[in-house]
This record gives sequence, structure tokens and C-alpha cells, in this order.
Amino acid sequence: MPQDVFANTSANWWEGGQKVKPSEKFQPRKLNTPLDKLTRKQAGRRSLTKTERKHGRYIKARPAGEKKDDIAFDATFRAAAPHQKKRVEKRKRLAFAIEKGDLQRKIRVKRVANLVLFLVDASWSMAVAERMNATKGAILSLLTDAYQRRDRVGLIVFQKDRATLVLPPTNSVQLAQRALMDIPVGGKTPLSAGLFLAADVLRQEKLHHPDVEPLLIVLTDGAGNVSIGSLPPQEESYKFAELIANEKIKCVVINMEHAAFDQGLAQQLANHLKSPCYALSELKAENLYHAVKDEMAKPMKK
Repeated sequence: MPQDVFANTSANWWEGGQKVKPSEKFQPRKLNTPLDKLTRKQAGRRSLTKTERKHGRYIKARPAGEKKDDIAFDATFRAAAPHQKKRVEKRKRLAFAIEKGDLQRKIRVKRVANLVLFLVDASWSMAVAERMNATKGAILSLLTDAYQRRDRVGLIVFQKDRATLVLPPTNSVQLAQRALMDIPVGGKTPLSAGLFLAADVLRQEKLHHPDVEPLLIVLTDGAGNVSIGSLPPQEESYKFAELIANEKIKCVVINMEHAAFDQGLAQQLANHLKSPCYALSELKAENLYHAVKDEMAKPMKK
């Protein structure tokens, strides 16, 4: 369940907790997913994307192949028309002969919301103040864009012995600002708990919004040291990462470990997520934001 961060007047959820202010917002660019081929540029418009469901605007047709549902009759007739003279025998019984290879299936588009889910390590394992500062600035900037496009952004923080959905998927800038201000840092690193909760949140979103285009952004050094089951922390984290990868969820890992101390754990996590791993020398919101933008412009996993 989402934690009521507004009920906490103090950021010290445990001994050592510390508040971190968000960095300044910056002018956001359009947050385009790989399927945004026909996006309208005006504010207040959702992404226009292809859908396999039998609703949405019919824009064109393609050969049906093995899929025989949602047939485009107009396109099918056009495909079969040039072959009518060759189908003399069939036309003795039929006014118009259509064969399996003529069948065309409708390609539809509908407006859907994008979802960017941040999974942030708020333990003491890294330079957390810088990372959280950059992350908060990026989220607020993305939310400004989301407000205009009706997209949504969510935030999961893992620290001490648990993961918490501090910001359920939303397009409310005001709600996000209030939640982000009260996120403290400190404690151990329950990476596997964070991945498990992220997978659950994305699964629920997919059930309620089947055409949603999700992106999971994991900000961590990859060094988990708390398990939620019987497996060692790192092994358990990789199991949950593979679960997310098997769901074909697009992911990005942001390695926040200092280069001098980097053990390659963030890259290993990215390998299990089947995602790229970025190492940012300066943890500024602008850098994180543009890295995410570049990744979302790449083709979807198949």
C-alpha cells in the first residue's frame, strides 16, 4: 500500500534519516516512447499509439497472416480484386472470390498514457544526497511534461528493510512535490524488495491500463544487502530482475556508484534486466533526464 508521506512531519523514519531537497526544475522536452510515431504536439494530448485491441481508430491495413480477427473488409476486397480473372472456377459459385492470402487485418491507434516508474536506492550506500537531489529534479520535470500530456510518473524508494511506493502513478505535479519533499535517505539496501514492488506496481498498471507504455528507471549502485526471502541478497535481486525482464518491460539502470569504488554490480543488475546501464559523472537532473529520453527513443524489445 502507498505510504502516507504527508502524515510524517519528520523525515527521521529511523535513526540517521535525513531530508534531501529537490534540485531546481528545468524546461522539459517531450517524453516520447518508441511507439509514439503519430504523437500530436499540442499540450493536453496523450500519445497516439498502435493497439492490438479491437477498439481505436482504424488507420490502415496489413496482411492478416495467422490472425483472422478484426478483418478490414475494404482492404481485403482491394487485395482480391486483381485476381478475379484467374479465379474462374471459384466465381462459378461466388460473385467475388476471396482467398486466405487476400485477408487484411485492421491497424488501429488509440490514445494511451506513458508511465515512468522510478525505483530509487535511498540507503547510505552511495552519495545519496546528490543522487536524490538529481532524481527529485528529474521527476518534477517529467511530471510537468506529464501534466501537459496526461502521462504519469511514479516513485518507489527502497531503504532500511523495505520498499515503499511513496508516489503512486500520477500526473499531479502538486501531489508529487509534496511527496518528494519528505523522502529521507539512510539505512541498508533492500534492492530485491524494491524490484519486487516495482514488478507488482507495473503488473497492476498493465491490468488496469493494458496499452500503457511503461519504463522502469532503477537508480542504484547494485549492491543489495537485505533479502526478503531465504536467498542471498544479490542472488535474490537478480531473480526479481529476470522476472521483470521476462515481462518485456523496458528498463534503464543508472549507476550511482563513484567510479573509484565501482564493483560492476549495477552493470550486472542491468544485464539481468536486459537493459542499458548509464554511469553519470555529474549527478544533475538534466543528465538523468536526457539519458532517459534517449533510451525511450530506442525500439521496443521483441
